[in-house]
Amino acid sequence: MDGLLRAGAVGLNFEDTDHEGGGMVDAASQVERLAAIKAAGRAAGVDVVLNARVDAFLHDDEPEAQVEEAVRRGRLYAEAGADCVYPIGARGRDPIRRLVEEIGAPLNVLVMPGGLNLEQLAELGVARASFGSGLMHIAMDAAAEQASAYRATGLG
Repeated sequence: MDGLLRAGAVGLNFEDTDHEGGGMVDAASQVERLAAIKAAGRAAGVDVVLNARVDAFLHDDEPEAQVEEAVRRGRLYAEAGADCVYPIGARGRDPIRRLVEEIGAPLNVLVMPGGLNLEQLAELGVARASFGSGLMHIAMDAAAEQASAYRATGLG
């Protein structure tokens, strides 16, 4: 956290995937980590904006279990001081509405092709929309398509 603060960071996403053991970090351990991040920021004089990512939609195949786990973790993370809860991969009007209503903290949703648009997300009460790497992938696809067109004309 010190390195982030020295670099001038005032906010961060913090995910709960366990990259070493697989699955998700134990929720109680994640709560401790989130609280420590907020405390470290305050100690340094920065009220760090903490976007607590909930990865339940990436690790469970059963939709109802995904929503239930995202709600459970989202509530815990908000209580630990997270400014926003980010259930990455949540899609669909009903699951997102339920997350907004049941977590009780500002919700961040990843905008995905074929998913709800910004107006629809706002109508549901979503506080923040993220585009992740989606815009980068669109730009990369467009660049590859243009490069192919140049090669086809003999210019590249």
